[in-house]
Amino acid sequence: MDFHPVERASEAFQQPLTAEEIRKVCRRAFGGDARPVSAVELGTGMYNNVYRVTLAGQVRPVILRVAPPEARQFRSERHLMRNEFASLPWLAVIAPLMPQVLAADWSHGVIGRDWMIQTHLEGVPAPEHLGTYPRTAWPVFFRQMGAVTRSVHGVRGPHFGPVSGPGYATWGEAVIASLEEIASDLDGVGLDAADVRKVAAVAAHERAVLDEVTEARLLTGDLWTVNVLLDPGAPEPVITGVVDFDRTWFGDPAADWTIRMATAKADEREAFWESYGALDRSPAALWRARVYEARHLGAIRLERHRLARADAVRESYSVMAEVLAGLA
Repeated sequence: MDFHPVERASEAFQQPLTAEEIRKVCRRAFGGDARPVSAVELGTGMYNNVYRVTLAGQVRPVILRVAPPEARQFRSERHLMRNEFASLPWLAVIAPLMPQVLAADWSHGVIGRDWMIQTHLEGVPAPEHLGTYPRTAWPVFFRQMGAVTRSVHGVRGPHFGPVSGPGYATWGEAVIASLEEIASDLDGVGLDAADVRKVAAVAAHERAVLDEVTEARLLTGDLWTVNVLLDPGAPEPVITGVVDFDRTWFGDPAADWTIRMATAKADEREAFWESYGALDRSPAALWRARVYEARHLGAIRLERHRLARADAVRESYSVMAEVLAGLA
């Protein structure tokens, strides 16, 4: 097999499979005669290991995604791949844009990690291709992003919290539990979690404001440009695929990462709102948005630690302090 893993340090969070492990996975998924002839690790993700695998006798490659070993997973990020799998029926509204799951295995009977095999989507990652268009065409892209997000947020869920659970009866419970999990993870890696705990305490004290959100809607988790594919030959940006829905939630759409990124700058992304619709800008909604920003910052701090970006971890404390000041 022609095997091209991404070279990483031994202490890196992402650790590749061996060529033999990939063979075993393919035999489990497609039968004992399945023979991978090439496997190329794609280095675009920062959590799962992702491989483009070509099988003998098959024209189209498949995508193999492999979760980190359970011992390396944070409590707030546990079993993300299983969460994505549980989300698929809820994401039917955008199914034509998503890869299909061909096989999934949580048993650890072949390798000691969760894995999933999906169809390969045609298209070029948006971060690589959007810049080839003039900036005057970028609003077309963000308008499509708004429409995709609006479709997902239109789906009603049965509980608050991660799609695969645990489920909560109220939005306040789900948000506070998430903040507490992030704080616990920060403790576990030796980082100061006092500011995240302060946010959790403020959220608990003002929980009635969170509980004004009474309808659980489906959240994409972290959909933005990095998880979007574009048609390489279209005269203007055309979204052909969206991937990586492992952080889906049921809750307030304003808490979604996509909304956070759409509001981050006043540039071409403002076209997002033309198809998505206007945000609630009431005092209560603005207060909730600060809580959501604090939750995002806590999760970002964990990711920066995982990527060994010590300077960025330190920077997160001053940014969080500003958010806390706005919650006071």
